[in-house]
Amino acid sequence: MASRPSTELRLIFLGFIILCGLGVLVSKLWWEQVARGDTWRRKIAGRSEVTVRIPSVRGEIRDRNGVTLVANRASYEVDFYLPDMVQGYRREMGFTPKVEYLNTVKQMKTKQKEADIVKIVNESVIPRLNELDLAKDYNSEHLQKHYRNDTLVPFTYEQEVDFKTIAKFSEHNVGLPGVDISVKPVRQYVYGALAAHLLGYVGAPLDVNLLPDISSYTFYQPDVDGKSQIEASMDKYLRGAPGKRVLRKSVKGIIESEDRVEPPKPGANVYLTLDARIQYITEQALRHPQLGRAAAVVVDPNNGDILAMASVPSFDPNVFIPSVSPTEWKKLNTDPALPLISRAVSAFPPGSTFKIVTALGGLSKKGAHMETSKFNCPGGIQYGDHYFKCWIADKHGSHGTIGLSDALRVSCDCFFYQYGNAAGMEYVDQIGKVLGIGEHYDIGLQDEKDGVMPGPQWMKTKYPELKWSNAYTANAAIGQGYVLASPLQMAMAYATVANGGVVYEPRLIKKVLTPDGKPVLDENGQEVAPEAPKIRGDLRTEVTKEQIDVVRHGLWQVVNDAGGTGAKARVKGIVVAGKTGSAQATDRGKDDMIAWFCCFAPFDKPRYAICVMVQGGHHGGGVAGPIAQYILEHTVAMEQGNYNVELTKLEPARGKDPFAKIEALTDYKDANNVQVTPEAEEGADTHAASSSKVQMGGGNAHPDIGAEADAGGRVQGRGNRPATPANSSAPPKQNFFQKFFGIKPSAPNPPRPQPRGTH
Repeated sequence: MASRPSTELRLIFLGFIILCGLGVLVSKLWWEQVARGDTWRRKIAGRSEVTVRIPSVRGEIRDRNGVTLVANRASYEVDFYLPDMVQGYRREMGFTPKVEYLNTVKQMKTKQKEADIVKIVNESVIPRLNELDLAKDYNSEHLQKHYRNDTLVPFTYEQEVDFKTIAKFSEHNVGLPGVDISVKPVRQYVYGALAAHLLGYVGAPLDVNLLPDISSYTFYQPDVDGKSQIEASMDKYLRGAPGKRVLRKSVKGIIESEDRVEPPKPGANVYLTLDARIQYITEQALRHPQLGRAAAVVVDPNNGDILAMASVPSFDPNVFIPSVSPTEWKKLNTDPALPLISRAVSAFPPGSTFKIVTALGGLSKKGAHMETSKFNCPGGIQYGDHYFKCWIADKHGSHGTIGLSDALRVSCDCFFYQYGNAAGMEYVDQIGKVLGIGEHYDIGLQDEKDGVMPGPQWMKTKYPELKWSNAYTANAAIGQGYVLASPLQMAMAYATVANGGVVYEPRLIKKVLTPDGKPVLDENGQEVAPEAPKIRGDLRTEVTKEQIDVVRHGLWQVVNDAGGTGAKARVKGIVVAGKTGSAQATDRGKDDMIAWFCCFAPFDKPRYAICVMVQGGHHGGGVAGPIAQYILEHTVAMEQGNYNVELTKLEPARGKDPFAKIEALTDYKDANNVQVTPEAEEGADTHAASSSKVQMGGGNAHPDIGAEADAGGRVQGRGNRPATPANSSAPPKQNFFQKFFGIKPSAPNPPRPQPRGTH
């Protein structure tokens, strides 16, 4: 009997435990299903959401007057979200096809397996696209590599989709896992090849996986990177802030709708010092059919602003948008005329245009009275075991005894051989550095070459086994030998003489403004591009204003006096002063001739300083002079309202024969119908010794190179049917994205130099 109460108590206790457990379970169910129901609903919904990063909208690049040179347009594309496709295939078929590939693990080649995305796309996606006549050829190898290396980045199946295709996708609701249409802001170079060597181009980043915000999104569409020139140097200001798309997908992985969009924010707008009209005139001047390799620079001598800078042959940066094809990239890089190279910032022997540096170097020698010195030109001068001729010796003549101004007018080599040695190379070297020869300008162009301003100290550092001699000085005095300068450097040197001695820093960036027009500040709170010009130095610390005027007068004589070598650069109604030059060079192992003309105008109150360089040109006066004359004549006419510049898209410039030898341009006519006699045409400064070796700018950019379709049966898509052109129909109307950002809808479319003379 004693055990009975004990058994009842046990049963009661067990029942209590069971009731408590049920109570806890019911409470938990209530807590999770009722109290936290909204939280779990959001989490369940979150599993069906896909967040996609929207690339930022780059700011525009404009000229000094606000003319847009680089803008953005909307581009529609079909994207494949590959992980969703793999999941959809596995859900439908019950397995995932695999493919083997070789991977490097700890420096060892190892076989690994991954999803055969090509098989998945070909079996589950392409047939449906074929039914709707929406399939296109694609590169299967590129697709597999993309899945392996860039899983988070949607694979772009088709770019520049036209309105007809978009409408068909929307109408038929393709209903495929991982297939979606997106709109992206795409770079547009409004005037084609205009200023291509300054603007540069953009492309995809080299390694998406290293980007800092890649883990913040389900799928990542990266910003494009500035790859070269202004697009690269101003990249951090041109970039905006990214946006985000939130897509809703079904349990089968099919993207059903777009829940919401957080629009991207545009970057700052960069204003260049260029005047698009003068740039257009300059590029038209260089499109003379005889010209194949040339450059021209126009600067404002009163502040250093670059008003125009052009180089031919050229290219259209639009070919890099959205990516350059391997065929086009190979064509650009194998072209022997080097269309990607900016000759305006490459370095060449300047020939007689350098004689103003020698002249000012002599004038800077205190107490030497070099402005009144005279030297005899017998046709040649002996230095050591080498005979240095004057160009006039080829015409069986001599210049006789002349002074500095007349020596500039007739470009007498013998005078400057002797003048340079009388002055001393150290004085010429110092003036060259003041004027910027051999100096680097930080104007935002990556391929700018420094050139060379040689001298005894330079030789000790560069070639200690050699010793500077009078022969080297004679060579350098006429802009040959080791001397190398870019057209930009020579334009700035002549700008300094034009304005009376102020040495300005050349400037290409005028201002950087936010989308609402406020100046962009740097990390120190200063304007990124203050509008005030930057002064590098003052020539008047080396020479007097009167001595500069001696050189200015000599340059006036070159163009305006009888017998001057620059008569073909005269412009009606405006007084021009300048200097011709021609030099012998070696470009990639081949002998070359280079014609130069540097000038400024109007003479009394200069507004323009111009440098023209032509590879293959034999005479500065007959080849480069008329180009400068064309630029000045049309620019002044535009300034006076007598010439209207209508900006239009330019095709890449390329002469009929880029390597033809040019004795004189045939189509340019002198404003005053000047007839230049053979005696007034300067010969090449090639009488000293071997050729100078040029410094060509290099294309260091890494463009986004697109993939071409496979061959040999690996192409999937339309079979033998021709693909529908991407621009086969009208562009869509502006959507909210375009309206918000003002994007217009449009259908896509050096080796070691050899010593010259004796030593």
